[in-house]
Amino acid sequence: MPDAAAYGDVGSDTLGNIARLRGLNVPNLCRLGLGNLKPIPQLPKAEHPEGAFGRCTLCSPGKDTTTGHWEMVGIHLAKPFPLFPNGFPPEIMNEFERRIGRSTLGNKAASGTEIIKELGEEHVRTGSPIVYTSADSVFQIAAHESVIPIPELYRICAIAREILRGPWEVGRVIARPFEGEAGHFKRTSNRHDYAVPPPQGMLLDKLAEAGVEIRSVGKIFDVFLGRGIKVQIKTKSNAEGMQKTLEAMNGLERGLVYVNLVDFDQLFGHRNDVEGYGNALEEFDRWLPKFRAALLPGDLAILTADHGCDPTTPSTDHSREYTPLLAFGPGVRAGVDLGLRATLSDMGQTVAENFATSIEKGISFLSDIKL
Repeated sequence: MPDAAAYGDVGSDTLGNIARLRGLNVPNLCRLGLGNLKPIPQLPKAEHPEGAFGRCTLCSPGKDTTTGHWEMVGIHLAKPFPLFPNGFPPEIMNEFERRIGRSTLGNKAASGTEIIKELGEEHVRTGSPIVYTSADSVFQIAAHESVIPIPELYRICAIAREILRGPWEVGRVIARPFEGEAGHFKRTSNRHDYAVPPPQGMLLDKLAEAGVEIRSVGKIFDVFLGRGIKVQIKTKSNAEGMQKTLEAMNGLERGLVYVNLVDFDQLFGHRNDVEGYGNALEEFDRWLPKFRAALLPGDLAILTADHGCDPTTPSTDHSREYTPLLAFGPGVRAGVDLGLRATLSDMGQTVAENFATSIEKGISFLSDIKL
């Protein structure tokens, strides 16, 4: 995006850089119009795209999970969630340690996998949880499941969430449990996010008020604190997320399935794993025909992202980029160029209009794509 320099993201281009450095074989995405968004090596422009295609601007300041997902549902931030690149101030840490009855380790910005390598053994020896952050607005707490059991880890995360208010109100407090022996520590799937409560009136509230069933797959439930969501499906990987998406669609004649596939960021973007990221994109592309075959005549599918996460740059953090927008389904007009949208909220407004309601932000493109 034009303001990338302000975020340290000049040159970030998640999709383009992966394609240039590694190559990408994603024919199903290209048939939908992915290669029509801009010239990208090895991503051919479809002569007759089977979907509608465009790009979305992240209107809110920031580039994290909460900011992007909130904007999708119609919430625009006036200012970004606070960042703590040098760790959290003493008044926060002292109060946190007093209330949980333990000292802490870390209190710095770090990679989640690296910090458990660095401090995991000391944590096991002392019982002190590891606190760390990143370039995102997060307060992360890592603990070995045999040292601090999951219920206790969740309890101390809830305490952190209570403390982190006002000027310290980070977007998310995240429980990061791990297991294994020194030298072989591995994070488990018992992660849990404690998000800031979204303001009232966002898309999921509106749909729930209208009696529309919402099913979430992946960390969507945590991002929105479960608001409006009737069925929650947790996942451990992209592969499971894709499988559970198909299961969530079963028997749902009218409703919203809202999915987040976590591996792109968690395993590959944040670890600068270009090959892994490329493989994950190709795996998703191979799954797409099965997903498209499961769409019912009235279904609309939208593929997008909440931010960039370029694995080819020195940074291991999210990147300030336009997000792709691909809309398709049996009732979608093919080949529509949706252009550059002013906000991710346009997607939320489109979903809202489909269910005869509306949200505060965004311009619907439903009439542009509906047959």
